[in-house]
Amino acid sequence: MKLAVECLSLFSDQDRTDLAKIWPHQNLDLLEQSLDLHQRLFASRFNGRLLAAVMVEIDGEYAEVDDLMVREATRRRGVGLHLIQEVVRQLPGVKEFWLTAADHAGVNEVVLDRFMESCGFFPVSGGWLYTRS
Repeated sequence: MKLAVECLSLFSDQDRTDLAKIWPHQNLDLLEQSLDLHQRLFASRFNGRLLAAVMVEIDGEYAEVDDLMVREATRRRGVGLHLIQEVVRQLPGVKEFWLTAADHAGVNEVVLDRFMESCGFFPVSGGWLYTRS
């Protein structure tokens, strides 16, 4: 089965189990209630299980990418890259995507820089920016 990226609005029991592993800090009930056209959750699914997720807050032609996380056992296999590429593809009306560095405190900065650059983002003061060409 192929890796699929979905925009989730309702969580199945299995989704809740998987999201709790991806985001142990997140209140999934509140998160599910907050999802709408402007606040979206994208997740990578493989063999029925969620492996990675990211929140995207959309404001017209601009979007802020937040809380990008790949399950530890799945890292360095292209899941995060595929997720970001699909988010950009699935939101053609968004011209600029922003990821704040402060949201990733404690993450190896060199690794995160390389990852974001591989996704097509470039470093700017306080984070990374992707501009659609």
